[in-house]
Amino acid sequence: MLDELARLSTDASSEGRRRLLNAVTDLFLHDSEPSEGAQEHFSDIANRSLEKMDTPDRKDYADRVAAEPQLPRAVAKTLAGDPDADVARLVLKLSPVLTDADLAAIAVTHSQAHLHAIAERATLSENVTEILVDRGDKQVLRTVSGNEGAAFSDRGFEKLVERGGRDAAVRQNLESRRESLPVSQARRVLQITAQAAQKSDSGHQVELISGDAPKRVVREARERRLELKLLIADLKDGRRTIDDVVSILSRDDRAFDLAQVISTFSDIPNAQALRALLQPETSAIAVACKALGLGAEAFRKVLELRTKRLGLLEANIDVDVSGYATLPAETSERAMRFLKMRAKVS
Repeated sequence: MLDELARLSTDASSEGRRRLLNAVTDLFLHDSEPSEGAQEHFSDIANRSLEKMDTPDRKDYADRVAAEPQLPRAVAKTLAGDPDADVARLVLKLSPVLTDADLAAIAVTHSQAHLHAIAERATLSENVTEILVDRGDKQVLRTVSGNEGAAFSDRGFEKLVERGGRDAAVRQNLESRRESLPVSQARRVLQITAQAAQKSDSGHQVELISGDAPKRVVREARERRLELKLLIADLKDGRRTIDDVVSILSRDDRAFDLAQVISTFSDIPNAQALRALLQPETSAIAVACKALGLGAEAFRKVLELRTKRLGLLEANIDVDVSGYATLPAETSERAMRFLKMRAKVS
C-alpha cells in the first residue's frame, strides 16, 4: 500500500489525484481515533486534491464521504460549499460534522439548489430555517415546511407564512404537522388555513389544489394522529408489541410518529429521538431501539426507513442488523441513562 501511495504521489494527472485521494481517505477512515495532527494533514491533502479535480470526480468523492462521521469538518465544508450544487448536495443533506454555522454561511451565499439540499437535512435548527425561509424559492419553502425535523423560531415561522402562505403545498405541509408544532405556531396554522378558505370563497387569487385534495390531506393527517394514539395505547396495555408498532410505522415511512413512540417509551425528548433516527450514523438509534427491546427484524424495518429517507446504501443494512444483534442490552441501557440525564440538564 505504501509503495502504491508513493507512486500515486508522483502522478499529476487527474486520474492520479483522484486515486491518491481515495487511497489516503481509505487509510484515514480506517483509523477509528485519528489524532488532531492526522486530521489536519488529511484535510490539507484532501482540499489540495479537490482543488485540482474536475466536477464529476469531486461529485463521486463527495457522494462517497457525505455521511462519514469521521470526515474532518474542513473537508466537509469544502465539499458542502462547492459552487456546483451536484457536488455539494449529499454532503449538505447528510454530513453529521457540519455545524449550524457552516450551514448558515452556505445558505446565505449559495444557490437555491444548495438551499434545497440543506432543507432536506434530518434536523434543522431555528437559525438555519430562518435563512432558508428568507432566501428560499418555492421549492425550498415547500421542502422545509414539510421537514418534520425542522424547528422554526417565531420570526422564522411568520416569514414562512408571509412568503409561502398562499401556496397550497406549504399550507398542507404545516397542517399535517400542526400537532408537533409549538402551540403559538399551531394556532397560526389554523388561522392561515381559515384565511385561505375565506379568500377562496370570496374570489381572491389563492393557489389551491383542485378538488378535495386539501380536505383529504387534513383528514389523513388527523387519521394518522389518531392511529398513533391508538398504537401507543395498545402498546401500553400489552395488546401490541414494540416490534409490531415499530414495524407498522417504519413500513409506512412515518418517521415523526416513530420518533414519538421511541420518545414515549424511552423517556427522551421527541427532538432527540428524531435526531437519532434520522442522522446518518446508526449507533444512536441502535442504542435507543436495543434499550426498548426491539428485535433484529423490526430494527431492519427502521434501517429500511432510514435508507429511503437519507439516501443511504442498502448494502449496509445487513451489516448494521448483524451489529445490532450482538449489541449488549446492558450497554444500550447505560447509554440511554446517560442521554436522559443529559436531556434533563439541558
